[in-house]
Amino acid sequence: MIKSNIPVKWLLIPILLIWFIFSAPLYAGITRVFILKTEPFLEGRQFGTAGSYIMITGQFYGEVDPGSPFNSIIQDIALAPVNDKGMVEYISDFVILRPADMLKSNGLLFLSLPNRGNMIPADTVLLGRGYVYLWCAWQGDVLKGGNRLTMKVPYAAENGGEIAGILRTEYQVSEPAKTLDLSGGFFTGNTHYSYEAVSTDKSECSLTKRVLEADKRELIPNSEWAFSDCSKTRFPGAPSLKKISLRDEFQPGFIYELIYKAKNPLVLGLGFAAIRDVCSFLRNDLIDKSGYPNPLADKGMTENPVRAAIMQGVSQCSNFARTFLFLGFNQDENGRQVFDGINAHIGTRRISLNVRFGRPGGGGLQHEDHLFPGNDPPFTWSVEYDSISGIKGGILQKCIETNTCPKIFQTLSSSEYWQLRASLTTTDSYGTRDLDIPDNVRIYLFSGTQHTPLDAADQMSGFRQNYNSYYPYHRALVIALEKWILEGKLPPVSRYPTLASGTLVPAARGSVGWPDIPGIPYNGKVNELPLMDYGPQYDSRNVTGILTLEPPVPKSEKIYSALVPKVDEDGNEVAGIRGINIRVPVGTFTGWALRKEGSGRGDLSGLNGMFIPFKKTRAERKEAGDPRRSLQERYGSHEKYVAAVRKAAEALVAEGFLLPGDARSEMERAEKSSILK
Repeated sequence: MIKSNIPVKWLLIPILLIWFIFSAPLYAGITRVFILKTEPFLEGRQFGTAGSYIMITGQFYGEVDPGSPFNSIIQDIALAPVNDKGMVEYISDFVILRPADMLKSNGLLFLSLPNRGNMIPADTVLLGRGYVYLWCAWQGDVLKGGNRLTMKVPYAAENGGEIAGILRTEYQVSEPAKTLDLSGGFFTGNTHYSYEAVSTDKSECSLTKRVLEADKRELIPNSEWAFSDCSKTRFPGAPSLKKISLRDEFQPGFIYELIYKAKNPLVLGLGFAAIRDVCSFLRNDLIDKSGYPNPLADKGMTENPVRAAIMQGVSQCSNFARTFLFLGFNQDENGRQVFDGINAHIGTRRISLNVRFGRPGGGGLQHEDHLFPGNDPPFTWSVEYDSISGIKGGILQKCIETNTCPKIFQTLSSSEYWQLRASLTTTDSYGTRDLDIPDNVRIYLFSGTQHTPLDAADQMSGFRQNYNSYYPYHRALVIALEKWILEGKLPPVSRYPTLASGTLVPAARGSVGWPDIPGIPYNGKVNELPLMDYGPQYDSRNVTGILTLEPPVPKSEKIYSALVPKVDEDGNEVAGIRGINIRVPVGTFTGWALRKEGSGRGDLSGLNGMFIPFKKTRAERKEAGDPRRSLQERYGSHEKYVAAVRKAAEALVAEGFLLPGDARSEMERAEKSSILK
């Protein structure tokens, strides 16, 4: 027998270490960073003091502890498959743009949320300031293709078996179509995952059509449609659990509504956890759990180079950002704040990501996807009592409780007031009282703009869309948010319409002050909002749960008051950041338009607005019966028009809403224009 001279206490160390490892709490997070490609950005182009950038493409492998209170709100997390550590796994595509030399970065991690998997291009002005851009997938129902960023999430299952449930979807087409994907809605098209039908049996399904959103539904006989694919064969086509075909084809001008029994719901709420954990990792750690370096840390760095983080969500992604905050995901599993700033841009709702059989791509507009969940109270940033639902809450409630609230810019186009009830974020439910806005929140309306500026014909309304761009003003505000966070410099005060100033009003012509412009229809239609009932298993406060009542029905006759900005004698909005095109107008710029005959006449035309040009001379406007002054009456000459633009640009720079470089561009554009030449 060999006698050991090692003390017994030293022999116990390995045993104690093993015990500690297996008894310690499990912390989930980013387990692996997989880099697919690293390459120079734009062939090494230099951006200001930040120098050249590199583009890193890859995937984040993450895992979430389903038993953690930080994750329990995720719908069906307890029904997701787990690995040998008891964790739920996901994989998110990402792209990073960072200075080749991170010592030249300003230390700001700027998450630009992909919209339906699509990356919004980086602003080169921000790159010149040293921003680190990140695009990371969060939407698990986006399909690969078209350079979209996708996220892989598991299905939920119960006792090893499939989960099934009721699902309602809507279809609108711009040209006749024999076959559509089951997910092929107005906003999702063929780029989103289709929840399979349980079977091709239609006995418990219904397909209807109507022209206007408020019209009575007309039932289409089951013999006229099928779960099938008719792309290569005549109706009824080849059976398919992911497609729908109509004998006489889907026709433009109708809203088709399908209610069917679907199976295999995705655990989409993992998208919230992924954004939380990815950004927490990038700003706090030097290596992942596999020992692979943080892609933002240069070799030899002993400290993480990120000083602060901003999330920017545009449109659908703004709804994501608001829901992310409301559900408490701005605190990571170590209790740390994830984002220091959030720009919630052109989106005022919440998102139906954390719902069984969720469709986060739905729009919730007046004509399109009107009844999709996500238009639920609370709407406000501050904690308020909603007298219609009886709910007390606010977007910031959770982060106030955990002291993890970011600085917030809510930036709006005019379309959000008409289509997305933006007024409900700043007034009480009945639109009778302005609310106090929290000190960490700024709200800005870009006056006279549509959801996405575009100079093109609107096929639904028949009018020219609104090209008035908010991009230069938005850029100035992003930098103002950066300085608020990194330097403590207060941004400009909020600019939005209010009841107290008389600039937030009901949509009736007399209240708005809409001028009688010949040939322009006006009916004061807005996207009205009753409180909807989706069944007892849906938690409307948290936009979470299971929808069992489809289509939903109003819970009461009470209607939330959606108010809109008041306009001047030209039809241009009075409140907000009045950009150059509103201060020195050449026409009327709206955030709304009405559909024409054959396209749902009288309903709102998506998120589109109108540009209605002024007549050139007094004689022309008199002949047309146009009450708005002509260009000649306003400015007299091209030179005076250019001088007015210069004055407006200089004022906007002084107010903090326009960068000097953008001001010069606006003046050059005015000089080159043909106005009064």
